Amino acid sequence: QVPLVESGGGSVQAGGSLRLSCATSPLHFSLYSLGWFRQAPGRGREEVTYIHRDGQTWYRDSVKGRFTISKGNANYTLYLQMNSLTPEDTAMYYCAARRASFGSFDYFGQGTQVTVSS
Repeated sequence: QVPLVESGGGSVQAGGSLRLSCATSPLHFSLYSLGWFRQAPGRGREEVTYIHRDGQTWYRDSVKGRFTISKGNANYTLYLQMNSLTPEDTAMYYCAARRASFGSFDYFGQGTQVTVSS
């Protein structure tokens, strides 16, 4: 089991910003690829962004230039800075981890809700 504890969700108006955090263990922080998924009501879970162990990142097109994934090495925490939020970003956001460099993510946190109003 991989400990993944999200925080930082909330309600903001369109154009606002939020920063999500995901705390994990030192072992998993160092050896696993980490990412963020989201699931809006009535929709499937979708991959938002991830960061490899070597620091390489990937973003889905709809968040490029607005979202930034990063790792806080001092406290083994994954972050997601979200700027210029729109109502379409409203979803439950999940932190995720995988041992392999590629492929599906195997572990998910409990999620944190993000609600953007127009």
